[in-house]
Amino acid sequence: MTDQASPIDRIRLTGLRVFAHHGVLDFERENGQEFIIDLEIAVDLAPAAASDDVTKTIHYGELAEAVYAAVQADAVDLIETVAERVAAIALGYERALQVTVTIHKPAAPITVPFGDVSVTITRSRPFSPAGSAGARS
Repeated sequence: MTDQASPIDRIRLTGLRVFAHHGVLDFERENGQEFIIDLEIAVDLAPAAASDDVTKTIHYGELAEAVYAAVQADAVDLIETVAERVAAIALGYERALQVTVTIHKPAAPITVPFGDVSVTITRSRPFSPAGSAGARS
């Protein structure tokens, strides 16, 4: 290869369904509801492809379990807060460069017919020439 920048590939996890108790209203906290999570992580997948080594990528099964646990834990008012929590989990993986997270709230307490309510955020890893000590691989 030449001195080109590393490719930015993507790992996508879509439609992760989590029953949790987030929401501003008391009955949302008490009864809970389903949330659907989509995330897309920018990562250079060339090292994993070249070596066929799972440690050179982000293990999407482990990622799914970590996101699921994070969404289920500690009820908050806003899905914006849940999205930040999920982004932090994804960026905890050393190889993750950027993440886009969408949190869907299909049973949101809205009084008119609707198809979906969601928030989407994009977060990037702060530049660190030394890497991220202790981060997941």
